[in-house]
Amino acid sequence: MTAVAAPPTEALQIGSLTLQSPVVLAPMAGVTNVAFRTLCRELEIARTGTVSGLYVCEMITARALVERHETTMHMVTFGPDETPRSMQLYTVDPEYTYAAAKMIVDENLADHIDMNFGCPVPKVTRKGGGSAIPYKRRLFQNIVAAAVRAVEGTDIPVTVKFRVGIDDDHHTHLDAGRIAAGEGAKAVALHARTASQRYSGTADWNQIARLKEHVTEVPVLGNGDIFEAGDARRMMDETCCDGVVIGRGCLGRPWLFAELSAELNGTATPEPPDLGEVARIIVRHGQLLADHHGENKGMREIRKHVAWYLRGFPVGSDLRRDLALVQTVAQLEDLVGQLPADAPFPRDGHGPRGRQGSPAAVALPEGWLDDPEDDAVPIGADEHGGSGG
Repeated sequence: MTAVAAPPTEALQIGSLTLQSPVVLAPMAGVTNVAFRTLCRELEIARTGTVSGLYVCEMITARALVERHETTMHMVTFGPDETPRSMQLYTVDPEYTYAAAKMIVDENLADHIDMNFGCPVPKVTRKGGGSAIPYKRRLFQNIVAAAVRAVEGTDIPVTVKFRVGIDDDHHTHLDAGRIAAGEGAKAVALHARTASQRYSGTADWNQIARLKEHVTEVPVLGNGDIFEAGDARRMMDETCCDGVVIGRGCLGRPWLFAELSAELNGTATPEPPDLGEVARIIVRHGQLLADHHGENKGMREIRKHVAWYLRGFPVGSDLRRDLALVQTVAQLEDLVGQLPADAPFPRDGHGPRGRQGSPAAVALPEGWLDDPEDDAVPIGADEHGGSGG
């Protein structure tokens, strides 16, 4: 039975960009490459007739972009008809931030720049990167200002994503939102967890509401625990945020953006796919990954996605094992052809996928919490890219 449509939300304006659906794909390392974004866009078009949200690429390290590392330049691949092209920068240094953003402008690499200050991974925060940076208010301000300065005179908006703070004793999101908006960011997004939570527990949507009350000049987007279309509407209703950012909820469910678009635009939400359609989506995803990476690496990449796609479906252990070892697109097509095509989407196919982890003390450089006004650039933190916020 098709769900009854709810009233539509307003289009989301982020600088020069107008999103008919206020939905943004969160950058996820090893996931949101051109193959996945193309698939999400294709499925949204197939189910709703249009692309209405914003699909952001994997996080790109600003220094690696400026130095034109081969792997990084491959990561910034966009589809031939992909618009707007959205790139997220992981950065710790105002100088590299400016150089990277200026390179994006001068070489027409993207139409939107997002900045990640939400990564909680220990190897990143240990050196003062990712979600550690907003605690250093002046450093954070200098980085955002550098990006905004680099895009002056263009239509490229800069947006900023961050977490609630380092831990419950060190919240930074209200200051971060105020600083980012004050320096010219066109929107801010909050993952409603602290860095110490990582991806565990429950996102505190009350903090999104607080940020929305605190930052009135630019749109505020909410992120955390949106796994169904109804979750997005509930977050917007409860927090008054202007849009939503979707991360783990779309793993193995790239059609979720079509459901979100329908829900938030006031049209009937499409039915979830049966296993036969999921099988066709898996093959398409595998083909796109092979086109992007080459067949060998593409098939290594599709294996983790297959586990997400098949969650809750009645699939035997032998077939799951064979799919976890798939080596060619032809083999992938043959194996998914053995799936029971008429199996309906399972009740337990919903909910979180991917990493969750456990709460833990945040690894920080020695003395990091001593002076929040210190603007020294952390040494070596840009050797690692972020891995999600």
